Amino acid sequence: MAELTIKGLGKRFDDGSRALAGLDATIRDGEFFVVLGPSGCGKSTLLRLIAGLETATEGSIACDGTPWSGPGVHLRAEDRRVGFVFQSYALWPHMTVAENVAFPAEAAGLKRPEREALAARCLETVGLTPHAARRPAELSGGQRQRVALARALASDARLVLMDEPLANLDPHLRAAMEEEFLRVHRVGGATTLYITHDQREAMGLADRIAVMMDGRFAQVAAPDDLYWRPASVAVARFVGRGALLPATRRGGLARLEGLGEVPLREGAPDGRPVPEGPCGLFVRPEEVSLGAPGPGFAPARVLRATYRGGLRELTLETPEGLTLEAIATGPVAAGETLGVALRSGWALPAPELAALAPDARDRVEA
Repeated sequence: MAELTIKGLGKRFDDGSRALAGLDATIRDGEFFVVLGPSGCGKSTLLRLIAGLETATEGSIACDGTPWSGPGVHLRAEDRRVGFVFQSYALWPHMTVAENVAFPAEAAGLKRPEREALAARCLETVGLTPHAARRPAELSGGQRQRVALARALASDARLVLMDEPLANLDPHLRAAMEEEFLRVHRVGGATTLYITHDQREAMGLADRIAVMMDGRFAQVAAPDDLYWRPASVAVARFVGRGALLPATRRGGLARLEGLGEVPLREGAPDGRPVPEGPCGLFVRPEEVSLGAPGPGFAPARVLRATYRGGLRELTLETPEGLTLEAIATGPVAAGETLGVALRSGWALPAPELAALAPDARDRVEA
């Protein structure tokens, strides 16, 4: 097992561009840690630095207290005991499944009986024992990804790195492979660092998620905390759906124009208390109740209704110009008028109001 400590990690390329900017994190022993972020935010560069495939230009990486990277230090990739699962599988087409899995052990100098036994154990772990004699071309995409995972386990890895391993699979295979990754993680217990741009994938797999933006971690939290307690507007809008509304805080309530007083969820983003006065109120679709316009329900016009298999995702607008996101379980069409009430919301500090439209800021500050 392994605990990974990253301090002030930075990476500049020869052209002066910066991929990572002073990144800090501790990935706990045995944790399934997911880095979630858009393309180009530095996720793959981070993985390559941890694997030893690239050198950092600042900061340090240590594993169980042993320096891997830092000023004057760069431990070779082959000495880090890291398993890497690539997006493209990277399997040898001329080798059998068993030979592919045994390859790291062969490269490490293990004798044939030992590496064959190791490959057999790893193939059993990922449920591919019946396919040991096949070539990669004879397998499905999901099976090839499991071969790549078994090969990573066979490398005697203390740390398994996964670079968007499900990106090339059909949607119906992804859920099955997520279950497979979690099952193998429970059985093997290796510390796992997994990167993806898919929020659903991250939420389903992670013990903790790091939201990465512009080479930094904007927030590191358990999935539930990340969803309900985002540290910023950027994180709130990147993870899931929701509406940021101008409000005024008074104690445990937020007052909104046309929508009245809304109870605030407890806590503070990143430990920062939100003071009395103007604030941003972030409301998830699950916090919006729908009904008929009337007492307790403000009117709102449906701008968009998107069918999602039994549910409809709604975008609504109030007469005051506030836009809400909601979920309907029955038929709803664009242009209808519904009643809305907010059950709760999440207060964000006043500086986050900069993310609101100017007219909305004016209404709050007035």
